[in-house]
Amino acid sequence: MKGELRVLSLAHGLLLGLVLALPMIAPPLLPWGVEALFILAAFQLRLADRRWEGRAGLRGWTSHIRMAPQRLAPWAAIAVMAVIAGPEQIKLAQATLIAVGIGELLLYPVGANLLGRLPRRGLAGVILLLMMGCALAEVGHPARLAMGFALGVSGCVFWLRGPDGESRSILLALTGALTASLCILLLPAVRPAAFPAALLCTVLTLAHLSVLRRRPLHWRLSSTG
Repeated sequence: MKGELRVLSLAHGLLLGLVLALPMIAPPLLPWGVEALFILAAFQLRLADRRWEGRAGLRGWTSHIRMAPQRLAPWAAIAVMAVIAGPEQIKLAQATLIAVGIGELLLYPVGANLLGRLPRRGLAGVILLLMMGCALAEVGHPARLAMGFALGVSGCVFWLRGPDGESRSILLALTGALTASLCILLLPAVRPAAFPAALLCTVLTLAHLSVLRRRPLHWRLSSTG
């Protein structure tokens, strides 16, 4: 599985390290960190698996897992760290494993190919519906984590179907990330809805930055004499 973007991959690694450290430095933030990791990991999965048509048979249903089974190891580590964090985080460990199973064995095999058939406006509608669903679900609940996984996959397809590397696209994604982040800080009531929006816009910003196009320099004849 290839196709990872350098900036996005670096952010993924840093986020994974932070989530694994949260049980020791800030246990209450662990559910938010796990949710962020679901969104980013799902974006990376769809980016790496560029096939738009699924393979036939049971082996095709799990082909994305067999291509890179090491991707599942961090989820097991996160579940263990959640258990170590204390009894109050045991439910989060269970929710993480349940959501990973739902995402990898159901949502991705079914949704990834269906999303590829939608126009970009349809993808935007799916993203908005998933954000609304996240807002209604409790933080750390398996349903919210699974919807975060679907949000990451949908966001990646939305990015793949649109223009990349353009300054206008970067500004739009960055504006969305900053606006949602301000809502998180200033309006706690909308935090459950603003958090996935901020994460997805941030991921889109990093994806655009990874393929930022330089201004072309036109070839000119050197003047002599």
